[in-house]
Amino acid sequence: MLKINKIHHIAIICSDYEKSKHFYTQILGLNIIQEVYRTERQSYKLDLAIDDNYVIELFSFPNPPKRISRPEASGLRHLAFEVNNVEEARNYLLSHSIESETIRVDEFTNKEFFFIADPDNLPIEFYQK
Repeated sequence: MLKINKIHHIAIICSDYEKSKHFYTQILGLNIIQEVYRTERQSYKLDLAIDDNYVIELFSFPNPPKRISRPEASGLRHLAFEVNNVEEARNYLLSHSIESETIRVDEFTNKEFFFIADPDNLPIEFYQK
């Protein structure tokens, strides 16, 4: 059987690079590892980390097509971040004018979680540690 160690990274293509860069770095607090502009592709590639763990590649491309993401389209459903305190995380995001769903409880784990959307409406979940 194939042995997978962990998820290496998640790639996200955004429609407004500066807006998404601000959201992921200034609002969510991810650290910039490296930012590169690839002239031949007219594209930025921003490598982001949580602590020292590389997690997201944020890309910009000219005129990316819209992707259907709701209500339950095929493909990647959402990105989830673990947090120590769901209520504190939600209040922080609300204080930064990020719309949030109400906190719910996972019926199988009894842990709290909620969803927001990134600047391109990608669903992002915050899940209790």
